[in-house]
Amino acid sequence: MRKIPFTKMHGCGNDYIYINVSQHHIDDPTEAAIRWSDRHKGIGSDGLVLIGVSPVPEADFTMRIFNADGSEAMMCGNASRCIGKYLYERGLTTKQEIRLLTLSGIKTLRLYVTDDVVESVTVDMGEPMMEEESQFVASRDFDKGTFVSMGNPHYVIFTDNVDQVGEMGRALEQHPAFPQRCNIEFARVEPDGTIRTRVWERGSGITQACGTGACATAVAACLTGRAGRKSDIVMDGGTLSIEWSEADNHVYKTGPAEFVFEGEIEL
Repeated sequence: MRKIPFTKMHGCGNDYIYINVSQHHIDDPTEAAIRWSDRHKGIGSDGLVLIGVSPVPEADFTMRIFNADGSEAMMCGNASRCIGKYLYERGLTTKQEIRLLTLSGIKTLRLYVTDDVVESVTVDMGEPMMEEESQFVASRDFDKGTFVSMGNPHYVIFTDNVDQVGEMGRALEQHPAFPQRCNIEFARVEPDGTIRTRVWERGSGITQACGTGACATAVAACLTGRAGRKSDIVMDGGTLSIEWSEADNHVYKTGPAEFVFEGEIEL
């Protein structure tokens, strides 16, 4: 039984276990994600993130992410910010602009560094994609939500009651309207213009924050006339600043990333 060093990090409370797979190979990341993410019998996390060296010259590093249920996700904005901090502060790169290869394409990370500490990271999340989804019928009436893909699917519902995420999130994630399941956001525009959002993440359940979910919420708010091109998305674990740029149609997400602790775990 060999021991694997890990780093626990979080972005606005969205916490993952990070492994440098260029040094430590993980044979079965699905099984490891399920076992290590257990908050009572494991390390405890929203999932497992594997950091590797890119096999293609267009990118510097790779990210694979596995949810707490073992399913592999396409992308995670909060995790990608943490990767930027990890790579720079662990001396794996001196770049302050990093190209990260994910299952939803190459994402560019811009690091804001003070005295060799990464204070925040902006991620170029690429262009959002909108599709018309059939209006589904759940156990209660909802205003029609807005479907936005940020490399992974999101369904954003504007409502006064964002706390129904716990009651309705799982059912909506697995609704037949979403054959590949879906991330679900409940959002409310506050008097100060911020957007209070709670999220049910596909494969993980309620999480403290979701980077792609914040982006999807900001895009949905703009599309429906509830906000402009820039929004502060207030999630359970903190606030993310989102800009949907008119110049290139890309969505840019800025927020913090934090180390929590390091250790070793048996594989």
